[in-house]
Amino acid sequence: MGEGNAIPRSEFLAKTAIVAGTLPLVAMSWGIISGAHDYRVRRKTIYLPNLPNSFDGITIGQVSDIHSGSFFNKTAVKGGVEMMMKEKPDLLFFTGDLVNNETSEVNEYINIFDKLKAPLGIYSTTGNHDYGDYKSWDSAQAKSRNFKDLIEAHKLLGYDLLMNENRIIELGGEKMAVIGNENWGAGRFTKYGDLDKAYRGSEEAAVKLLLSHDPSHWDAQVRPNHGDIDVMFAGHTHGFQFGVEIGSFKWSPAQYGYKQWAGLYTEGNQHLYVNRGFGYLGYPGRVGMPPELTIITLKKGIA
Repeated sequence: MGEGNAIPRSEFLAKTAIVAGTLPLVAMSWGIISGAHDYRVRRKTIYLPNLPNSFDGITIGQVSDIHSGSFFNKTAVKGGVEMMMKEKPDLLFFTGDLVNNETSEVNEYINIFDKLKAPLGIYSTTGNHDYGDYKSWDSAQAKSRNFKDLIEAHKLLGYDLLMNENRIIELGGEKMAVIGNENWGAGRFTKYGDLDKAYRGSEEAAVKLLLSHDPSHWDAQVRPNHGDIDVMFAGHTHGFQFGVEIGSFKWSPAQYGYKQWAGLYTEGNQHLYVNRGFGYLGYPGRVGMPPELTIITLKKGIA
């Protein structure tokens, strides 16, 4: 190229700055248009040496962090639910944050999320956003009534809401416990959970599965105090709705706040699965961290 055709340095820098400034805007816009409802099914197999033969091969679907107050595309939301039902899981878990601030947000989505069904039942627990802690209420009574409405919403959805309690599932005379802990995290969030209470009565079950919204609960209380809880299912982080996952490489700002923030973690004979979330909060989209539908298969044995 002749010297007369060279772009002046000042113009080059200006155009480069425009491109550099535009790329994040394009990515964020694409995250809203496409990423917000680009549901992905993620599959994992967890091997448990103590899994009863009757439960060998059981599939568990997990949905977390619906955040119904953020949705803007009801058709897409319905499509995500239909994707999960095509998987035909034996058992379904919802691990908290049905709403953002108040229970009324879920009203127009009851007839969508009530389509989630499983032969062995659908069990749920609460997340930090479900208690109305992020809204200024006219009175304590109004806040209490809102939470009662949330409990009723789970009933309308057909979810068995576990409030620091457990259920025993029996197949072929063998037992598995589903334990539900109210929201409890190691950080600044209000601690409603009581794991000892939730655990009580599950001792006889050969395998124990825990629903607890905040993954920080695993290191803080579960592993130190209840070494016989085989798998904990959590959500909460959303993977910060932003990140990069290529093969075994995984990065997100979430990792600076949470040791376990997305996917499967194993310590000894105990496992934690952190779902990346169905919905979104704040930024109405996702970039590199698509919404997740989880399918966990339990197999008898050692990995």
